[in-house]
Amino acid sequence: MSALSDLQSLLDKVDSYRQAVIDLQAKLVAIPALGPENGGQGEKEKAEAVESELRRLGISDIETLQAPDKRVECGFRPNLIARIPGKRKDRTLWIMAHLDVVPAGELSQWKSDPFKLTVDGDRLIGRGVEDNHQGLVSAMMAAKALQELLIVPEQNLGLAIVADEETGSNYGLQFLLHKRPDLFHPHDWIVVPDAGDPQGRLIEVAEKSILWIRFHLIGKQCHASTPDLGRNPHRAAAHLIVQLESLHERFDRLDPVFDPPTCTFEPTKKENNVPNINTIPADDVFYLDCRILPGYDLAEVKNEVNNIAASIGKRFGVQVEISYMQEVTAAPPTAADAPVIKALSQAIDAVKGRKAETIGIGGGTVAAHFREKGFPTAVWSTVEDTAHQPNEWALISSTLADAKVLIHLLMQNPDGHHPA
Repeated sequence: MSALSDLQSLLDKVDSYRQAVIDLQAKLVAIPALGPENGGQGEKEKAEAVESELRRLGISDIETLQAPDKRVECGFRPNLIARIPGKRKDRTLWIMAHLDVVPAGELSQWKSDPFKLTVDGDRLIGRGVEDNHQGLVSAMMAAKALQELLIVPEQNLGLAIVADEETGSNYGLQFLLHKRPDLFHPHDWIVVPDAGDPQGRLIEVAEKSILWIRFHLIGKQCHASTPDLGRNPHRAAAHLIVQLESLHERFDRLDPVFDPPTCTFEPTKKENNVPNINTIPADDVFYLDCRILPGYDLAEVKNEVNNIAASIGKRFGVQVEISYMQEVTAAPPTAADAPVIKALSQAIDAVKGRKAETIGIGGGTVAAHFREKGFPTAVWSTVEDTAHQPNEWALISSTLADAKVLIHLLMQNPDGHHPA
């Protein structure tokens, strides 16, 4: 059988996997793999389920790398490496997906149980179905087709299925890059199916810097009917949030490569203060999520934040303590003409009939850690952008189409073409 016949057989096989996608998504959604920062016990149970599925497909080259973490009961965060050998041994197509999800959030906003898969025609609904089950499932459907048809791809397939993506990757990809630097090579093709657009044409090659800031305002508690006897940190926090809007004016550069093309500074999480209405709290805590265009020094942003906080503290007579929960300087972008970008663009065109476009995004992905190490990386998927939302959903058809794109990549020669 020719390589082109092999390719067509694989693509046809993927078309039969609708129920396989549903079944796998149902298993994954039922396991809420939350990191300890989000009140969970990590990814162990989900990693075991994924490994079981991989072995059921006949994949034997599977390695579990455990990042020690005393905050979870098992004492570690699991990272899976699975490989299928190709005809050429000098390059691997790595597909990077993550196991962890974010919490469901306000349950009243969900129309169904977030941790029980709902199937509505082409739509799958549940926490994690898009972020990042879709990328994981599409990669596993590609592997399933290879294994069932006993077809050897042109290059090696590597699945890196990691922990801790949602809260910094210290126990996920960063751990892998430190513990096993031999896994990845600059000539490998690395694809992270964790961002994109509904048409599946956008390839992310650049990311903004990330700054997560915790503000702890300390005042003096008293009865709400006698506010002069206390110092209200909650009121001060409200004014501080408004004053932080000025960061948009201070850091106002535009970069059309990104969507949105500006820096963003958004107040997000709010911690509880007092349980009753008639008490002015002693302290108040909120968080700011900053996504900053490359070229700005994060030290400048932090200095501006400190100045704003100091002025609010002085005005309201409260103490403002600032801590930085995450600080990631934007990694060098992947060149738009890098081999992985060119090959992926060809595959998108072949499967979807659309010309790919390279972009930058504000959301952080594990690609940044690859790029810091000099590995050209493409972030791509066909997604509806419902991640982290109530009623998160993903399309079965997009999952299968993405699996086909990955198969096209696998069956390409080093020169980016399919052999005759």
